[in-house]
Amino acid sequence: MALRKIRIFGDPVLEKTAKPVKSITPRIKLLAKDLFDTMYHDNGVGLAAPQVGILKRMFVVDVDRENSFVFINPEILETSGEQTGEEGCLSLPGKCGIVTRPNHVKVRATDLTGAEFEMEAEGLLARAILHENDHLDGVLYTSHVEGPVYDVGEYAEEAEEEEEAEKAEEDGSSDGGDETK
Repeated sequence: MALRKIRIFGDPVLEKTAKPVKSITPRIKLLAKDLFDTMYHDNGVGLAAPQVGILKRMFVVDVDRENSFVFINPEILETSGEQTGEEGCLSLPGKCGIVTRPNHVKVRATDLTGAEFEMEAEGLLARAILHENDHLDGVLYTSHVEGPVYDVGEYAEEAEEEEEAEKAEEDGSSDGGDETK
């Protein structure tokens, strides 16, 4: 297992545009393995080469630990729909924010055998593909955040309290009683 050092927010390499991979060499295959090792070690669902300081158009994704994908020289062909949710990044450890992205993506890329493929994805997988693809153009998710970037878990307690209050309100109003008595 070879772990690479993840570049952290503020590192200028994260703002640069990655260059196309010209051929699938042993070094590119090793980079893919290292990206997966590093991503899994840090509990991520995706990792792009620029995040480890390599300005190559390449990223890896595995949102369920069962289906891993390598995308080399990816091209987003189409997107549709919308999903809004919490998003984080291994280059901003411990932080997250609310981001709206397309719910569906169609992407063309090259795999580690040099074969070109097209893939369609929805939900979390679509979000991860689009997030990692942004890294190849020097774009961080923070440029898409609606509202503040906050500490992971910071609003979890508030959200639970709101859910409990809504449930109590529903329970109270469903009995037909008048609470103003």
